[in-house]
Amino acid sequence: MSYSAIKSLHPGSVLPSYSLFFLRGIWILRASPVMRQRSVRIAPHPIDTALLDSAITLAFIPGISPVTALWLAAKIIALLLYIVPGSIAIERAKTQRARLAAWLSAQAVFLYIVFTAWAHDPMPWCAL
Repeated sequence: MSYSAIKSLHPGSVLPSYSLFFLRGIWILRASPVMRQRSVRIAPHPIDTALLDSAITLAFIPGISPVTALWLAAKIIALLLYIVPGSIAIERAKTQRARLAAWLSAQAVFLYIVFTAWAHDPMPWCAL
């Protein structure tokens, strides 16, 4: 796959990945039976894999390192911080209040990731 195709695949994977997370959060907060469907549980995995694989490839091909590109290091750390509340919101929280708090936290981290990627700056609010 060419670099330009991968460069299109990465942002093209963001919207479906986030949309599914957003929808699953709403469904879980409403205790919807849709969350028990096999397709809802499985669908995020190939999309998130394409997103992560394309991200790694986009950094690897031109030799971008999180050691030298601080914005990339910030995105990687933020990704881990996104996974934790996302996992709590979708699977681990015991109360609706905890689910909502974790889901909203994940939304904030997601926005940080997007703005950091767009600005190529670990403090994207300074780049505006």
